[in-house]
Amino acid sequence: MTVGEIIQSLPYSEPFLFVDELLEVHDDGIKGNYTFRSDLPFYQGHFKDNPVTPGAILTECCAQIGVVCLGIHLMEGQFGEDSIIALSSFDMEFLLPVFPGEKVTVTSKKIYFRFNKLKCSVKMFNAKDKLVCRGIISGMLNKSDA
Repeated sequence: MTVGEIIQSLPYSEPFLFVDELLEVHDDGIKGNYTFRSDLPFYQGHFKDNPVTPGAILTECCAQIGVVCLGIHLMEGQFGEDSIIALSSFDMEFLLPVFPGEKVTVTSKKIYFRFNKLKCSVKMFNAKDKLVCRGIISGMLNKSDA
């Protein structure tokens, strides 16, 4: 699959799609980026007059790039519209804030992929290459019946 096909296969759409581009894709990991546009709805009220990207959204961005995109690649075209994705566990550490307009890069390294469960070590960096957050995320990916 091409990187474009992987992104097209994602089961997300605006405003809940947190993948702009995939820079590297291989069986042991993935690297991609996303820019948090200032007009995203979750910034309204998430700290008055000083919006910050919520940690849950940073986790989601890491999961979409680091687990779901990698999982689609690893399933080698077996992932379809009827496929199911479920987050099964995560443990994240947040080190720096991400503000509206910031571009982040997520790297993911596969820990294991077996029995349709993918577990990855993920890291998010800001445009200054500073570590924003890191953690371990696991998810279940089930093939479509088609």
